[in-house]
Amino acid sequence: MTLLDKDLLSIQEVRTLVKKAKVAQEKLSQMSQEQIDKIVKAIADKAFENAEKLAKMANEETGFGKWQDKIVKNTFASKMVYETLKDTKTVGIIAENKEEKTIDIATGVGVVAGLIPSTNPTSTVIYKTMISLKAGNSIVFSPHPNAKKCILETVKIINEAAISAGCPEDAILCIQTPSIQGTNELMKHKDTKLILATGGEAMVRAAYSSGTPAIGVGPGNGPAFIDKSADVKLAVKRILDSKTFDNGVICASEQSIVVEKFMEDVVVNELKNQGAYFLNEEESNMLSKFILRANGTMNPQIVGKSVETIANLANLKNVPSTAKVLIARETKVGHDVAYSREKLAPILAFYVEENVDQVLNRCRAVLLNEGAGHTFSMHANDEELVKRFALNMPVSRILVNTPSALGGIGGSTNLTPALTLGCGAIGGSSTSNNVGPLDLINIKKVAYGVKEIEELKGNTPKVETSVFESMNKEELINLLVKKIVKELN
Repeated sequence: MTLLDKDLLSIQEVRTLVKKAKVAQEKLSQMSQEQIDKIVKAIADKAFENAEKLAKMANEETGFGKWQDKIVKNTFASKMVYETLKDTKTVGIIAENKEEKTIDIATGVGVVAGLIPSTNPTSTVIYKTMISLKAGNSIVFSPHPNAKKCILETVKIINEAAISAGCPEDAILCIQTPSIQGTNELMKHKDTKLILATGGEAMVRAAYSSGTPAIGVGPGNGPAFIDKSADVKLAVKRILDSKTFDNGVICASEQSIVVEKFMEDVVVNELKNQGAYFLNEEESNMLSKFILRANGTMNPQIVGKSVETIANLANLKNVPSTAKVLIARETKVGHDVAYSREKLAPILAFYVEENVDQVLNRCRAVLLNEGAGHTFSMHANDEELVKRFALNMPVSRILVNTPSALGGIGGSTNLTPALTLGCGAIGGSSTSNNVGPLDLINIKKVAYGVKEIEELKGNTPKVETSVFESMNKEELINLLVKKIVKELN
């Protein structure tokens, strides 16, 4: 079979899947909130039951991260997401304001296209299925080819659970023959009503240019600021906990640490005490060649890999086996400055600035270079400073005193638990939310009349009348006669 044959098969498969999903969604749209909730709970329970199995499959197939941490992500995507959305009204009348005389009615958008990355494949499938069905939508997945096996198995497991709970068949479908052409067909199909895009910048850009409404997430590149008011030991622990979780593949994880000059020694010593390895200049140059490819994109060889594997790739001989993360000192920011970019691996940049003003400017520069709209984290016990940074950071999430990877997705914070993190307009996204089912519904508004036209007129300013309008008929005739006589004379 030639490549062209595969592309054509993929396109035809997508058309068939979307047609089936449309029929299933029409059936979902007739279901009650109770019926929908029963289906979503069945998906959550079965996904939780298979969290370890799917974690191991994802790790084995992709080579990314740690299967133990992927269990946590699968558990998060099932149980924690479910607990947050289980009581949310998403069907029929979801709000009624008797005082204002308005009613909100929720309707599903239709068929959702779910684009799945290789970094978080199984957990993202679980999460996107739950929020889509909770909103009364069917979903068709386009799997990353490098994670196809574990994605298809996840779909199979949760689909069987959904059907057993009363879900229409074909409400949860997945492309068996993935290709770029097939994905484009899915995104542009007339019956695809919304795209949930999680993955690389090029893919997210394609989703937004497809002509179909899309919710996409670009790269994260969050700097972490450790202020003098912070508990440095705890701050370092949280950053290392975050950056080593699943070997750094969560896009909300820290990508750099920024400190003031007078804090440098204490922070560096604490990082070393807790297992960070600072690269010397030669080592830093050697590793930078493996972070970015010639075209400026991240090298997949380092994604989700352990420190030991990365050190071997870059031929770094002196990195101890106990090292948790690799840290390179950096002074620049730019598209071609590897350490200032997103690194989905246990690698951090380290910036030292003269004062807080320069720290703020450095963090802004890092984010505007890459990761605008996504996430910024800081460790501080100065509430006014937190507010100052929050007002100035070009991001949608400002995380304080928490591991950024887990805080951003709502695991260690009270943000909405989600694996799709909107970046707002500044990040090229249609939303700044942690995306949930309410982002996947349309709301019809019922509004009763509360004013008559006379009341509206009564609120308009009076129009000044002319001198002629104020005269009666006799006065107007006399005025005209006088005017004529004057002109004749």
